[in-house]
Amino acid sequence: MVGRPPAERADAARNRRRILAAAAEILRARGVAGLSMDEVAHAAGVGVGTVYRRFGDRAGLVYAMIDDRERDFQAAFLQGPPPLGPGEEPARRLRAFLHALAERTEAQSDLLLMAEMDSADARFEGSYDLYHRHLVMLIRLLRPDADAAYLADALLAPFAANLFVHQRRGRGMSVERIRSGLDDLIAGLARSG
Repeated sequence: MVGRPPAERADAARNRRRILAAAAEILRARGVAGLSMDEVAHAAGVGVGTVYRRFGDRAGLVYAMIDDRERDFQAAFLQGPPPLGPGEEPARRLRAFLHALAERTEAQSDLLLMAEMDSADARFEGSYDLYHRHLVMLIRLLRPDADAAYLADALLAPFAANLFVHQRRGRGMSVERIRSGLDDLIAGLARSG
């Protein structure tokens, strides 16, 4: 997942950039509700079939828009400096990861929400599996006796976009409060070990 996408033909790369730029402009102007594959195709000057072939569906388009930030985030926790990257003790690294994920989810919450709403499987594809494996590894280091797979899912559950947006907008929770709650979960996990 970390790295850059494979090389593209020049015309395909040009179309991809035009489509993503058009989608970003529509998002800026009208928000996520205004983003449709037809409008993106029209604004990019390509056929709607080109958009569908390239991205599959609206969720695929949204995830392509999220992709660069995701690649940077993955690089940071897989090979970046501590405490997010390797070289830190498990509880501190777990905390750094969850805090960074909260910031990342906050920054792209509308896009993540749209992607998850457009595709029933979107939440559990790609990045989720990597996050889960990463957390399983950290939890096993912290608590070898624990059900690491279950606990990894439990720690990732608050990052479901619909719950995150509900907490932020519906309940008025700050990102700091969410991070504090995550700290309590980590402390409980560390204490019980």
